[in-house]
Amino acid sequence: MTTTANPLPDITRPDVGTVLVSPWLVDTPERQQAAVEATIAAWESAPWPHGFLSLSCFVSSDGETVLNYAQWTSDEAHHEFVRTQRPTLVRGIDDAVPGIERPGVVRYRLYRSHVSDGPPRTADCIVIISIQANGPERARQWIDTVLDALKAETDPHAGLISAHFHISIDGTRILNYAEWTDEQAHREALERSGPGTIGSAPAWRQVQTMPGVTHIGFKRYRLQRSLSPSR
Repeated sequence: MTTTANPLPDITRPDVGTVLVSPWLVDTPERQQAAVEATIAAWESAPWPHGFLSLSCFVSSDGETVLNYAQWTSDEAHHEFVRTQRPTLVRGIDDAVPGIERPGVVRYRLYRSHVSDGPPRTADCIVIISIQANGPERARQWIDTVLDALKAETDPHAGLISAHFHISIDGTRILNYAEWTDEQAHREALERSGPGTIGSAPAWRQVQTMPGVTHIGFKRYRLQRSLSPSR
């Protein structure tokens, strides 16, 4: 396997069957760093599970959270790992960094993506936006409306590189994995457009007022370490 400080995960790679997203609450930047290093060390000393494609460990800009974004070929492959290897691996991480709070893993599927026009750029800031929805139909409708709004923008903010919309397998959660050039660009987009939108197209009004959808919040992250099988 390989471990790196980069690259970011390939969100649209075709062999991904399921995405596991797990936030860890650690409270301080020092514990963020320690938790990521313990995670990478634990994986490097363990057999690589069948069907595990990549792990990306992000740290939030507020110093409080580690976000683990893991790509697997299937739910079955992940369930086998949980049954056979996960207890030992997690125990090693907790021994190294006691007191990690884990609100839980959410299992997602990638639904649709938006990629901004222009030359390729490197994302220095990942914004994770969390939305609650009243079922998969409403989740898809909301995402489709957001993508329509993005396409209708006549003056899109130059800092947005891409946005990748995931829906949880029970249809009640939406996760937008958005790549931005840097934190300041995201701040400027919000200041220019207001909460819940990054543009002025009329479709944004429908995004903000659609019933059955609740905005939970967002956090800004940067990639700390990533891990994938050796090629």
